[in-house]
Amino acid sequence: MHDAIIVGGGPAGLAAALTLGRSHRSVLLLDAGQGRNAPAAAVHNLLAHDGTPPEELRRIGRAQLARYAGVQLREASVDDAGALAGEGFRLELQGGEVVEARRLVLATGLADELPAIDGLAALWGRSAFHCPYCHGFEVSGRRLAVLGAGPDRVRLALQLTRFTDDLVVCADGEPLPRDLAELLAAAGVPVRSEPVTRFEGADGQLQRIVLEGGAPLDRDAVFIPTRLRQRSDLAHRLGCALLADGCVEVDELARTSVPGIYAAGDMAHRASLPRPFAAVSWASASGTLAGAMLDHDLVDADFKLEEPARRPGRPGTGQRR
Repeated sequence: MHDAIIVGGGPAGLAAALTLGRSHRSVLLLDAGQGRNAPAAAVHNLLAHDGTPPEELRRIGRAQLARYAGVQLREASVDDAGALAGEGFRLELQGGEVVEARRLVLATGLADELPAIDGLAALWGRSAFHCPYCHGFEVSGRRLAVLGAGPDRVRLALQLTRFTDDLVVCADGEPLPRDLAELLAAAGVPVRSEPVTRFEGADGQLQRIVLEGGAPLDRDAVFIPTRLRQRSDLAHRLGCALLADGCVEVDELARTSVPGIYAAGDMAHRASLPRPFAAVSWASASGTLAGAMLDHDLVDADFKLEEPARRPGRPGTGQRR
């Protein structure tokens, strides 16, 4: 039986494996394939790796894990999971193999569901973005658009006025409240109210936005809202408490509501945060935290210790301080 199985080989899972490998723990890291940032040309806002392609970052992380004999890395997906009698968990891998561990780290990530507009998917991660911190600097001075008319979209548009003086809000047929319209007007940001019918471009580069009943809008990049969903239903099947946004609820020690299961990366966050924080640096840090707390958990169990600093209430129990 492994000390820990980590499900998910992105920044969070790799960081958890590194922390546990350096702690001489036996770890099985299961990676089912490309992560959320795979369509992007580069990872940004990551100290010492700003501009590194996502696949290169994964390659470096995997190579660094190779020096730790206790860490095994497998290309595999999980079909089923459950708790063992007593202590631990069993996972059934695709193909029927069963693996077991005393503790689990879930780092399966989120998936972005794009607005159902023709041509958008081909631009995603190249010239259609969701995060100004990840991609805003690279399109500074370009012809930009923000899709949507809600308060969060207006806030993003106001934020992007520092990046360019050629910015348009495409309300996509949504009503724009008067107070928000006045804010945009005062900032010199025009609004196109027509529904968007399609995005046109080539080789991942946006060229124009076609609107219903109006002239096309020439643009170089667009910032869009996405709907987030869990990439895997593993946390749900294991009984972990979920937040209203669908993310796994964790406490300040990366623990889920199920004893022995930790969660890291953008798939999980504390209830006090309004939304998941989609940044590689955040995912990596949360994976490090999950790995370290899991190691302490096993020390406590092996030596029958109880550390007061690690006893805050678990998510979903009503016992949080």
